Amino acid sequence: MAINHIDADKIPRTTLPGAGEFAEILNSQLCGAKNVVATLRWLRSGEHLVARSDPNSHQLIYLMAGEATIILNDEEHRVAKGAGVYLGPSEEARVEHRGSEPLKLFHLVVPKITH
Repeated sequence: MAINHIDADKIPRTTLPGAGEFAEILNSQLCGAKNVVATLRWLRSGEHLVARSDPNSHQLIYLMAGEATIILNDEEHRVAKGAGVYLGPSEEARVEHRGSEPLKLFHLVVPKITH
């Protein structure tokens, strides 16, 4: 297996209206990751991320900077840097920017492992 250095600051960002910016930092093209995708996401005031796992995937969202409200099962959780949420197959979460500084998220999507 080869070791790859990925400079996340040099990867182009994509803007999604109302959902901030994102850059894929782990995928098949960048480093040969099969079916696994990781992104960095930046949210500002009024922006949010809706994450939905399909029946065959798991997701992890980790707050690297800033403050947010995470909505799980219609319940709001106020969180800050260092918090995270795990989504199993067919689960959903909404992450909303809160606070004065931009929110930076690490978002990992992994396929369900079956034996």
